[in-house]
Amino acid sequence: MSDEGDLDGLVRRMDPDRWLASRYIGDEAARADVIALYAFNYEISRAAEVASQPLVGEMRLAWWREALEEMFEGRPVRRQPVALALAAAAARRGLERQDLEALVDARLRELDPWPLAEAEVEAYVDATAGGLMALAARVLSPEAAAEQTRHAARAWGIAGLARLGGRLPANWGAQQVRDKVGAAVERARAELAGLPVAAFPATAYAALAASYAKGSVPSELSKRARLTWAVILGRV
Repeated sequence: MSDEGDLDGLVRRMDPDRWLASRYIGDEAARADVIALYAFNYEISRAAEVASQPLVGEMRLAWWREALEEMFEGRPVRRQPVALALAAAAARRGLERQDLEALVDARLRELDPWPLAEAEVEAYVDATAGGLMALAARVLSPEAAAEQTRHAARAWGIAGLARLGGRLPANWGAQQVRDKVGAAVERARAELAGLPVAAFPATAYAALAASYAKGSVPSELSKRARLTWAVILGRV
């Protein structure tokens, strides 16, 4: 199996909702580049999960910063499938070094104890889920702006933290989580009205955020239906 196929399988296993949304990208090269971004996001997100202590997690993230240096300084890129795919995607799509480095740096917060303080939530979600969604949208349409995807990513990020448990502020009850996600979804619908049609698959999975915030996991059939409508209508 090719490295591209390996990465697609990795994202399908580890990030199934984003993977499912990526099936709505008609252009195969663009889909592969988005998958490279999602695989990169998985690699940096697991730094804290697999590290036995914060220093080990910092070393894993430093490895990725060094890989980005190689990509953007014209040096040979280390022979790691995700790094190679990301380097190719960055070159094809004109991705900016600082945007990818920001995704790595945002994961440093995960090496500290949870939960997030209330004042940290939006900044953390914007830097992680938000940064990734904005980059994927830009891969699909260079005209896509981060402001057009911010609240879709915020809804997804807050719902995702709630699903993991113990990461949101201790004083946030279930109703507050639902309210926060619901408010983000409402704002996202206004923002997405200006998003180029080609970029819709980069945001479609946020259509599942409200269900997740309620503690409900949609069936595969329901997910496909919601994602289809999200891509067709450009809303979440």
